[in-house]
Amino acid sequence: MGIYEELKERGLIAQVTDEPLIRDLINNGKATFYIGFDCTADSLTAGHFMALSLMKRLQMAGNKPIALIGGGTTMIGDPSGRSDMRKMLTREDIDHNAECFKKQMSRFIEFGEGKAMMVNNADWLLNLNYVDLLREVGACFSVNNMLRAECYKQRMEKGLSFLEFNYMIMQSYDFYYLFKNYGCSLQFGGDDQWSNMLGGTELIRRKLGKDASAMTITLLTDSNGMKMGKTAGNAVWLDPNKTPPYDFFQYWRNVGDADVIKCIKMLTFIPLDEIKRMESWEGSELNRAKEILAFELTKLVHGEEEAQKALDAARAVFGGAGSSENMPTVSVDADEIGLLDLMVMSKLAPSKGEARRLIQQGGVSVDDEKISDVNTVVTIGDGRIIRKGKKQFVKAVRG
Repeated sequence: MGIYEELKERGLIAQVTDEPLIRDLINNGKATFYIGFDCTADSLTAGHFMALSLMKRLQMAGNKPIALIGGGTTMIGDPSGRSDMRKMLTREDIDHNAECFKKQMSRFIEFGEGKAMMVNNADWLLNLNYVDLLREVGACFSVNNMLRAECYKQRMEKGLSFLEFNYMIMQSYDFYYLFKNYGCSLQFGGDDQWSNMLGGTELIRRKLGKDASAMTITLLTDSNGMKMGKTAGNAVWLDPNKTPPYDFFQYWRNVGDADVIKCIKMLTFIPLDEIKRMESWEGSELNRAKEILAFELTKLVHGEEEAQKALDAARAVFGGAGSSENMPTVSVDADEIGLLDLMVMSKLAPSKGEARRLIQQGGVSVDDEKISDVNTVVTIGDGRIIRKGKKQFVKAVRG
């Protein structure tokens, strides 16, 4: 099985142009391809996992990745999947975010001479002359076709700014620039980016001739039913200072039964033969599959040592085995503390009011004893485990 066939078997590919050419190119390790990452935050999220693991797979098969940092496009903001305009960031914020991305990507992709490259589209987009761009590129785009694109259609009722309207042109120019200057003939992206990405393919062919070998693949994304990278309205970050390794582990440990095998196929490097054996797992075996998923992805992002610590901590609470030493902890500077205060301090609740509501609804326990009295005082002793619901817990220790 070639790498292209493996990508299809893992359920990663949604749409392609020029499939026979793409199959031959990447199966023979001859593709130079890019994936773009806009710098809207100072950390990548679990939602970027599919792109990062794809780049790693293709590089392992001999292909050359280009990680495109969107220092320029971030200044405009992609309207895809948005109901409103993105927050405008300063150049300094964007540059800082780009540096953070580089460090995190290096855990997945091998950069260096003859290996993967990292480029920033600010280097060419911010130097463009607007009138020259309109003359060179604008004539290649039909406004009618652009307005039919899903990324724009969904915004028309609430309002689409002219700034955002230019995003497709900027993204298309990226592919055109990379094609001319880096020999990059293949782009990957989320399925919700299909219109934007086709714009780049068509721009190359219109400017350089119909035989220019510009090709596009889109991957299955959140819009296809795979909800990744969000929990309780918050992003799951790859930065351990934003999402600690244990919390990252627990996010994947808690995926739904219907999604666990799909996630293992798409995101881990476990051989397909092994995954096929897991497809028949049911009941408690699915919990084992979730544990495997969580361990493998935590290992990829935070290293095997942190993944093992997270696994031990989870087993100590949920399975009765493992070490409680690596549980998330909160230090208390007293022998006793009110449970409401403790829940807020440990971030199991954002406020005392919310903590009170959780206790009254029977969603809080201390050392496996359900608590119903909102005035409960917790004696710390050698450490107490405070649990919210079935999946969140913190060990309170004397500080």
